[in-house]
Amino acid sequence: MGECDSDRPAAEPDRQARNETPAEQLDRNLSGLLQELRVVQTGVQLPGFLLTLPFQARFATLSMSMREVYLAVVAASIAATVFLTALVAAHRLLFRRRRLETVVRAGHRFALMGLILLGLALTGVAVLIFDTVAGSVAAVIAGVACAASFITVRGAHPLRQRLHPH
Repeated sequence: MGECDSDRPAAEPDRQARNETPAEQLDRNLSGLLQELRVVQTGVQLPGFLLTLPFQARFATLSMSMREVYLAVVAASIAATVFLTALVAAHRLLFRRRRLETVVRAGHRFALMGLILLGLALTGVAVLIFDTVAGSVAAVIAGVACAASFITVRGAHPLRQRLHPH
């Protein structure tokens, strides 16, 4: 996966420029990570919504392949929730044990994996909705468009910025 501020060689000059101690930098990193996780909170609510779908009348009309997509979406959204909330659990379990660096590093990786899984789940939701409303061709187009936008916005663009910062 990727690296957090405390993983990369530029962390020391960054800390010096900000006049931070290592502990202050970790506190800042943790705060930033928690703020980012608040942004994805809405997406984490997806599993609750998905639980209601089998009880809707139109669910019975889904093809077997769309039921499989539904189950994959449920699994991805549950896994995304696990990863995106893992930082809170790790922080609570390791609170005041002088393990903040471990929490920040693990939280960074959990957040990345959770974002990937959330992107998969949301792409699957688009496929399900478009298939139900407009048919299989529209579902494929929606799925490809969603996947491409997630890959571009969440992956390619940040990686490009990382490789070419200016």
